[in-house]
Amino acid sequence: MTMTRPASRRTVLTAAAAIAAAASTGVTTASAAAAPTAAPASRPTGAAASRPVDNRFWSSAADWRGGAGAGTEVVAAPRPGLAIAVPSARTDYTDPHTGATSTWESATWTSPVHRSTVPATEVIASWNAHTPAGTWIAVELRGTYTNGATTPWYVMGRWAAGDTDIKRTSVDGQGDGRSSVWTDTLSVDDAATGLRLVSYRLRLTLHRRPGTGLTPTVWRLGAMASDVPDRFTVPASLAGAARELVVPRYSQNTHIGQYPEYDNGGEAWCSPTSSQMIIEYWGRKPTAEDLAWVDPAFADPQVCHAARFTFDHQYHGCGNWPFNAAYAATYEDMNAVVTRLHSLADLEALIGAGIPVITSQSFLEEELTGAGYGTAGHLMTVIGFTPDGDVIANDPASPDNEAVRRVYKRREWENIWLRTKRYDAKGKVRSGTGGVCYLYWPVDPAPSQHRVLKSLGLL
Repeated sequence: MTMTRPASRRTVLTAAAAIAAAASTGVTTASAAAAPTAAPASRPTGAAASRPVDNRFWSSAADWRGGAGAGTEVVAAPRPGLAIAVPSARTDYTDPHTGATSTWESATWTSPVHRSTVPATEVIASWNAHTPAGTWIAVELRGTYTNGATTPWYVMGRWAAGDTDIKRTSVDGQGDGRSSVWTDTLSVDDAATGLRLVSYRLRLTLHRRPGTGLTPTVWRLGAMASDVPDRFTVPASLAGAARELVVPRYSQNTHIGQYPEYDNGGEAWCSPTSSQMIIEYWGRKPTAEDLAWVDPAFADPQVCHAARFTFDHQYHGCGNWPFNAAYAATYEDMNAVVTRLHSLADLEALIGAGIPVITSQSFLEEELTGAGYGTAGHLMTVIGFTPDGDVIANDPASPDNEAVRRVYKRREWENIWLRTKRYDAKGKVRSGTGGVCYLYWPVDPAPSQHRVLKSLGLL
């Protein structure tokens, strides 16, 4: 998929601020170019139903034993993980956001080569880990192209659950003339050439303070590879079963101006606000001790907490997709991944099994009836479908918690979410996310949940 990645991905940072402004002023942004006519209604069958997405995640004891470790060990537990046994290296790391240099012991694990079922234009890694104070992890990815050449080892994230040892960060400026990393996404620079990534390996480095017995523990590591075709519109789908999940409602806009050091405050917190809604849907939440740092005068302090602990210090925002998933998985017995879905049928299957979904989309105000704003990038939580098939979403870009529940027209919503191309207010072609979403679920899902997750290649 050919995407104008640097501008479109980065605008997620300021999108929520634009949302807040549009919602408060009632300004409507007009398109300078008409979108193409929608395709006729259909439900893909046979070969047409094949998904342009490949998911591969390592999470079992057998998975961990199948990789190459240097100083790591498999933790035998109900939830198997990877930890430091005997450090294999000692390195100095200079934090680019503080300038401080610290010495760390480390151990590494490298996955087997995974050959994607989809020769890919994009790969997004995600992980679930426990990083107690004094520890952190780095995730890298190396891909192989259709011409046999390989990428460098790209850093997909340097991450810790806290922010006192290192500042969690993506790494800018990575590329080899054929592909580049845009914050959290490895993307082929020019998909029109036919070049694709056919396989990859992941490398995990676990760090700890020297001379301690500390260790991070990684429970899940993997990636989503995809080749979603360029499209301004997607085929309209037929409505499935109606269901609505009871998910907590939080507005990002009630936090406008709070903690501006984290992405300028709540007006840009669509991603962590959505993450917090689903974390609490599954019965998890921060403790009073966790929230002690938040100003007691602020309502819903857990949203402030989510913003701080999803913040990417290089991206200068809370919208790093894998960092949100990693934050969700810091809660007890939670799995979390970043992936793409193929259709609203996939989304309906998840809702039907009781799994809400965080989706990423961009649109002009007139493209989504009732939103009251336009955005270059926004996260919201899909919680159900009406009997007519319309989408029920908890939209954090709402004036208050009571107003968060919205119903959006099915045809409009599926198009703004699944398309890969769109026109901005000036008529320029921009990218769409092509069905990107976050999925969070418990370690021991119900049988119906297990079935749908397995059907999507996530278990």
